[in-house]
Amino acid sequence: MSAPYFALGTIDFGTRLDATASMELLDRFVERGGQWLDTANCYSFWLDPSGTGGQSETVIGDWLAARPGIRDRVLISTKVRQQPTVPGDWPDSAEGLSAPAIRRGLHESLRRLRTEWIDLYWAHAEDRSVPLEETVGAFGEVVADGLARRLGASNHPAWRVERGRAVARELGVTGWTAVQQRYSYLQPRPGVVLPEDGHMHATEESLDYVRSEPGMDLWVYSALLWGSYTRAGTDKPLPEHYEHPGTRRRLAVLREIVAETGATANQVVLAWLAGGDPAIVPIVGVSRTGQLDEAFEAMELRLSEEQRGRLSAAA
Repeated sequence: MSAPYFALGTIDFGTRLDATASMELLDRFVERGGQWLDTANCYSFWLDPSGTGGQSETVIGDWLAARPGIRDRVLISTKVRQQPTVPGDWPDSAEGLSAPAIRRGLHESLRRLRTEWIDLYWAHAEDRSVPLEETVGAFGEVVADGLARRLGASNHPAWRVERGRAVARELGVTGWTAVQQRYSYLQPRPGVVLPEDGHMHATEESLDYVRSEPGMDLWVYSALLWGSYTRAGTDKPLPEHYEHPGTRRRLAVLREIVAETGATANQVVLAWLAGGDPAIVPIVGVSRTGQLDEAFEAMELRLSEEQRGRLSAAA
């Protein structure tokens, strides 16, 4: 198994975080040995007065341009599907996953990022209005053209990912080899509908699917629940849909492991995610260099099998 690592989530770059603060974090990330940057073409249309996204990719592109040679030290993950085509009109005007939308989205991302290729290109969410053959074929074409090196499916159920991979085999094109869903140590109430539009939570089926498919990666967002593990008693209370007896039991075990290891709750959660089976790539969003350092230190934390078992068994 390779050493655990995390991807730097850049959803707030260029909006909640200005360009200067964003670039300071990018510099620190590379200085500490980080590689993967995760963004999307739509980040963050809901925060920008323009009503359309591209702010995060633009900041990353400016950072790359200002640091010659740095592109060879980082890997870039971006997504297509959710960019509004009419400012402020989402989800009705979301670009979708037609072949023209995929090609147009990719070229616009390349322009903003100031790069010639994407290391991992994601379908940000499903688009069942478009035949899967068209979507999969278009993704395969961008790999054949050398514009993307790997492909992934974000917010897709496991059966849909597998069907897409089967279609790719039939078409003779590159298929998805990564899945991205929301996931953390705490789990929402069974059957709850997440209030965040477009979020799909990983299930045991998702985990089993990734575990069973050689070469398949699982990336997870909202890995630290927006700071609720360490700030639930102050300004970051747990969302209502995490309020159930299982949460209390899991938090009790988490506190035990924190006391035993001397690590922070965030670090234990990240170590549990990144070092498990399947190994998970947590996407970690930060606003300060101290939070970034905390995440790197989490990758060095080695939980014992007994500790990992206790964490996993609490329910």
